Amino acid sequence: MTSETVSDAIAGAVVDLDGTVYRGDEPIDGAVRGIERLQSAGIDVVFLSNKAFEQRAAHRERLASFGLDVDLEHIVNSASIAADFLARRHSSDPVYVVGEDPLVVELERADLKVASNPSTAEVILVSMDRSFAYDTLVDVLEAFENEPAMYATNPDRTCPVADGEIPDAGAIIGAIEGLTGKELDGVLGKPSRTALETATNRLGVSPKRCLMIGDRLETDVRMGHQAGMTTVLVESGVTDRAALEESTVRPNYVVDSLGTIDAVIDS
Repeated sequence: MTSETVSDAIAGAVVDLDGTVYRGDEPIDGAVRGIERLQSAGIDVVFLSNKAFEQRAAHRERLASFGLDVDLEHIVNSASIAADFLARRHSSDPVYVVGEDPLVVELERADLKVASNPSTAEVILVSMDRSFAYDTLVDVLEAFENEPAMYATNPDRTCPVADGEIPDAGAIIGAIEGLTGKELDGVLGKPSRTALETATNRLGVSPKRCLMIGDRLETDVRMGHQAGMTTVLVESGVTDRAALEESTVRPNYVVDSLGTIDAVIDS
């Protein structure tokens, strides 16, 4: 009688991008091999990024430059998740965006109304915005007079880039919650249930038959645990051993990078 391996029980994998597959425009050593190994084991892959300031097509082009041909429907980011959510819940409500052009493009593709004047906003959507300034807070305060619903694309405090990390949406969320005295009505990217369902629906696989692979404990691993997924932390991104030891969020597996995913698949 043979024992069952992870690959026998798993049919899909939700894989983070920044810090897991690449950093900046460069692939992380072994990551392409790791994706190919998952696919050769019969595990379908969907990529899920909390980065809202880059269009999904840009992720696809970057993956293609590494030799990975990925269908656009198998790439999900917090901007597309937010657009889908708002189209269902706030289809006729003007949305004031604290964010960058790629996020606005996703909203407009979903036929949402983007408020150019904050006084008309019925929804505020907060994301990473590298042009965030005091005047942005003035506009948010004006929009807040309408008692709008408030959401964010993602909670990440930082975003990994080629030479380190830069502030992400979490820092801006803190400023806006501090200004308004109101907590957000929801965060739509990882680790939310909205993000989970969007990704697993693309796979057509129950979360319990999926791997969640990423470099962040508080988003990737937390979302996986909440859904009953098998979680894999890669140490190629923002989380090191010291952070892991201090955290109460514990992955099922820890690997150096996607290049050593065999240790999970064959276990």
